[in-house]
Amino acid sequence: MALLGAAPAVGVVFLSVGVALLSERSPTRLELERAWAPPSVALPLGAGEAGVDLLAALAHGTTRALLLALAVVAFGFMTGTPLGAAAGMAGGSRATALARACDLVQSFPSFLLALAVLAAVRSPGRIHIGLVFCVTAWAPFARLALLQATVLRGAAFVEAARALGASRFRILLRHVLPNLLGPVAVQCGSAAGAVVLGEAALGFLGLGPRDGVSLGALLEQGTAGMLRAPHVLISSALAVAAVSGSLQLASESLRRAVGGQDDRLE
Repeated sequence: MALLGAAPAVGVVFLSVGVALLSERSPTRLELERAWAPPSVALPLGAGEAGVDLLAALAHGTTRALLLALAVVAFGFMTGTPLGAAAGMAGGSRATALARACDLVQSFPSFLLALAVLAAVRSPGRIHIGLVFCVTAWAPFARLALLQATVLRGAAFVEAARALGASRFRILLRHVLPNLLGPVAVQCGSAAGAVVLGEAALGFLGLGPRDGVSLGALLEQGTAGMLRAPHVLISSALAVAAVSGSLQLASESLRRAVGGQDDRLE
């Protein structure tokens, strides 16, 4: 079931990356005579503003959004998981301090932070967007790792390792981290979907990458020309929904798989 749930996300990734890498279509080539052209054999999804090939623009925009999400999620996972696990094993004031830090970070919407920062940048790019999202990306992973490590701290195999003289670092590395990676990894799909939606929203507001190759920029084009060329808005909206929805579905399937394994172990 987990594999079936991840199938749409895998399909979206392969389709977008395949078209972006294997096709000779350029997402930035302008052909004014084909502006707002409807779908045809030459243009399977039609053309957008200034004659941009919509298929190429969607493929490259989706690929770049997925790469951005991968980078942000990798940073959040690699940073937040060790922090949460170490604080959960230590307990006491360290666990409380990390929980309060997570509360503080998660209480402030990352999208508003991105708006404030990118509005002050003269020429924002994906690096700026990624850095802003990384400021808050670690908190959900740290919170989940903290909760899991707090539970595992009193597990029988941890007590046995402690009785045999294993150091706290060895217990953390050999016993705690491997057992909490599954539940924490469930957060990856949800976090990646949130990054894709955030990048699309920023592009729609004109704060996205200046190259214009983003799902948000295509949504903005579709809104501006939805009466003369509704196919632009429909295609870009479906692309955003497919990417974020498939990532969320994969995350939910992985959550159920991990929960089922935990139930069988009990």
